Amino acid sequence: MASVVAPIAGTAVSGRGPGALLPGLLASLVVSAIAIVGGTIEERAFGRAIIEPLVLAILVGMAVRTIRGETESEEAGVRFVAKDLLELAVCLLGATMDVPRLFASGPALALGIVTIVCVALAIGYAIGRAAGLPSRLAILVACGNAICGNSAIAAVAPVIGADREDVAASIALTAVLGVIVVVGLPLLIGPLGLSHYQYGVLAGLTVYAVPQVLAAAFAVSALSGQVATVVKLARVLMLGPVVVFFSLRRRNRHADVRGAPRAALVPWFVIGFVLLATLRSLGAIPAPSAAVAKVVAGWLTIGAMAALGLSVDVHAVRRVGARVVIAVGGSLVALMLLAVGLIRLLAIR
Repeated sequence: MASVVAPIAGTAVSGRGPGALLPGLLASLVVSAIAIVGGTIEERAFGRAIIEPLVLAILVGMAVRTIRGETESEEAGVRFVAKDLLELAVCLLGATMDVPRLFASGPALALGIVTIVCVALAIGYAIGRAAGLPSRLAILVACGNAICGNSAIAAVAPVIGADREDVAASIALTAVLGVIVVVGLPLLIGPLGLSHYQYGVLAGLTVYAVPQVLAAAFAVSALSGQVATVVKLARVLMLGPVVVFFSLRRRNRHADVRGAPRAALVPWFVIGFVLLATLRSLGAIPAPSAAVAKVVAGWLTIGAMAALGLSVDVHAVRRVGARVVIAVGGSLVALMLLAVGLIRLLAIR
């Protein structure tokens, strides 16, 4: 069985009717349902999902693929879910972005957040390359660390044409480290002499997913949780510019190499993301509609990750595992140092 699979950015299997998509759609739906139920059980048992449904979907999909092997009849549907529905999810995320929130905590902190994300991206990419990761995988790891973990990886992956194994490895290992950070970060309050406000800034700048930020910050105090939430939302807003940056970067490369028209190489979902984010910031998309878009985007992303897992060769993930751990760990340490430096520099109390 071939271990090489098509990149997420590749086109779906063509020349087949809608019926050819059904087996893959059903398989992805079943895996997604298992992941969502698993997340619900975790929430009832522990008060929150220790392993998010998005990550569970990948792990369950990979387990199914490993146990039963590759299924040709599901290939078209799985590719459709992993590519097209993921792109739709990224597009809908634009409706959840409220850009003015970036300035809610003042221009100095907002500028500091933007600077830290940009520097963390550069450092994370450099560490990934030094660890021996391919360029695209290093980008995924850097984006996951600098912005918002799984969501950033899932959003950037189709733009840069990342391989499925790369996406699975970066999400799975970033998720594991994310849980460790949630548990361990409060232990730094004493050694670093942080106030609850300062800790909120640190949590918002370093913890990956929004639910993880809430878990790490509100467990300390309400003030820490409120500050962390605002900082984290400002950090998440960087996802839009980063996606656009990599889209334009890839477009320019393709135009230079292939002579293709530049406009034709701008992904439709990036345009949709920017448009919806603009409309949301202008108030044209009300909060209830943005909430619905967030839920739908979340479901679609879980489905896409389920399809991703169903199409991934676990042996390929294991081959890059150790290097990804080094890259993720190194990038996280760098991000924490940057965050503490910003707190000291701005004299945040």
